[in-house]
Amino acid sequence: MNSVVAFWSYALAACAFASVLLWRLRTGGDRSERLLLGACAATAVWATIAAVYGRNDPMTMTSGTLRNLTWMVLLYEMSGGVRGATWSGMRLVFAAVALSIGLHLGLSVLTFVVALTPDQYLDVLTTGSLLRITSSAGALVLVHNVYGQAASESRLRIRGPMLGLTLMWGYDLNLATLAYLEGVGSGTVDELFRVRGIFMAVIAPLFASTGALKIKLSRAATFQSLSIVAIGAYLSIMGILAGALRHTHWNWGSVATALLLIALSIAAIVLPLSQWARGWVKVKVAKHLFEHRYDYRAEWLGFTETLGRSGEDAPPLSDRIVKALSDISDAPGGLLLVAEAGGAIGETASYNWAAGHSPASDGESDGVFWREVESRGRIIEFDALRHGYGPAEDRTLPVPQWMLDDPTIWAGIPLIHRDRLVGLVLLGAPEYRRPLDWEDFDLLRTAGRQAASSLAEQHGQEALSNAQRFEEFNRRFAFILHDVKNLVSQLSLVARNAERHADNPEFRADMVATLQSSVGKMNDLLTRLSPRSSARVQRLEAQPLRPTLTAAIAAKRGEHDVKLIGDAGLWAEFDRPALEQAVGHILQNAVESCSATLPVTIRVSGHDGSVSIAIADKGVGMDSEFLRNRLFQPFASSKPGGFGIGAFEARSLISAMGGRLSVDSQPGQGTTFTILLPAAEPAAEPIRKRA
Repeated sequence: MNSVVAFWSYALAACAFASVLLWRLRTGGDRSERLLLGACAATAVWATIAAVYGRNDPMTMTSGTLRNLTWMVLLYEMSGGVRGATWSGMRLVFAAVALSIGLHLGLSVLTFVVALTPDQYLDVLTTGSLLRITSSAGALVLVHNVYGQAASESRLRIRGPMLGLTLMWGYDLNLATLAYLEGVGSGTVDELFRVRGIFMAVIAPLFASTGALKIKLSRAATFQSLSIVAIGAYLSIMGILAGALRHTHWNWGSVATALLLIALSIAAIVLPLSQWARGWVKVKVAKHLFEHRYDYRAEWLGFTETLGRSGEDAPPLSDRIVKALSDISDAPGGLLLVAEAGGAIGETASYNWAAGHSPASDGESDGVFWREVESRGRIIEFDALRHGYGPAEDRTLPVPQWMLDDPTIWAGIPLIHRDRLVGLVLLGAPEYRRPLDWEDFDLLRTAGRQAASSLAEQHGQEALSNAQRFEEFNRRFAFILHDVKNLVSQLSLVARNAERHADNPEFRADMVATLQSSVGKMNDLLTRLSPRSSARVQRLEAQPLRPTLTAAIAAKRGEHDVKLIGDAGLWAEFDRPALEQAVGHILQNAVESCSATLPVTIRVSGHDGSVSIAIADKGVGMDSEFLRNRLFQPFASSKPGGFGIGAFEARSLISAMGGRLSVDSQPGQGTTFTILLPAAEPAAEPIRKRA
């Protein structure tokens, strides 16, 4: 009964794959399509042989191995898109799986040509199970990489075949594992073998459609595949040795295991401790497994991460540049050189650079070397210059002697930004010295230009910061100069009146008060001019307008007639020194723009939660173009000899108090400046107790 179930199970599988074969024959296709047809045909033949001969027959073993081989050839063809960057590593994975399949095929053929005893045949079946474990595990790894790294637009078309291969080899892996662990005659293994045909018939429709593949494998996928296959190969070799030598008197498996453990122990000790050994292994692996030495994505992410590091504990940008370039080339450290005044080369930053290796300055020769490096823009390979195997163009470079005399200097990377050399990074030699190749030159040149851009940007920011500091000083000086001009006008008026009223005691008292006020203002101006002084912080508080306006008018006493009208007793939110200064600037402009016979008026009124201070004159006025484009611009003035600062500073002071300054002017009719401030409630006066 069991044999009948097995027969019809595998017969059904044969029919299913034969149907897929006939279905796909009508479509034709490329090489991958023809290989798929061949794999389906081989699977149908294997299922037919298994139905007729059973599980442990050499014919079944041989046809099953050939079936796996055809599917593996199809996977190999699908992976044609990876030929290049990672093809060397993937080829080793395919070779390892093919070797396992080939050993199994040879073992199957051996049963045809050599008469084996029952015990020997049992050993052959056990060893075959172990080889199927290895080949199935390796094939699943390859299927995973082929599908996982396929282009997104092709995954949908290959999803069915990839799922079918995963299920097929997954079933084989479990069947071979149980056969190896429980023995080839296990009842569980027999049951799994009988229903295997039905399982293959169910998954056959998954191979009915596929499409062209576009695959690109990453280095990480290749290394993972190699690791898994290496582990599987080790287990297979040890299992084969144990099975083949099971009936001998020598325990060769233990000896081999001991030797392998000794080799691994030595490698585990040497590699972490020897930088030379790590460098040698890295160079050999990159040379023989990959077309490119660098994983550019990983290198660039690490480079930009180091270059863009921020925070309080982050080193200066110059140090980060040296470290980032050292990390790319596995150099232990480096030195950043810049051109100083006079042409000499000086050190500006370093990373793990040995003390005492600072450059010896020579202004004339260093200047020639710097200009040559700037014009050529080439990576400098110092070992090639020392030993004379570099290109002729490099051997003519006038390298300073101290660089050639220092054997620890390995490479020089020019930092060029917009055809200008902003720095030169000297890299220390790694423990395992190797000649630089085209890949090193391209990557280091590109990284050097990126680093030069960051360094030039930092220099630009520093220059901008210095310019801003000078701009702040110039702005502060311009405002102070304008205030000095007003003080000079006030003191000149006092000097003129002193000739006529020097005998008047009231005038002398007023003159002394004016001089004291002017001295105080001058000292305040000098304090504001100091680089260490900060801008005065305004203190807004509710207070009456009259004292402030009266003080501003008093400064113009004797120079011009200024009238205060309206409700000057209103209260507002403002800073008294700032408002007095702003009103003083506007009054000064009004006085200078009209004749001495025409008064200037200050009208105070309140409405809609605001207090209005309107300063009006009957002077020459201003046209609309000047009001719109030049009035509130620094250093723009309509008066001969004017500084053009008063209106600008007045608006800045009023805006800082939360107020607003507007102006209305007509040529020949005068000008009115209106200050709007937030109104405030008068403070209640304290109640006095009667005596």
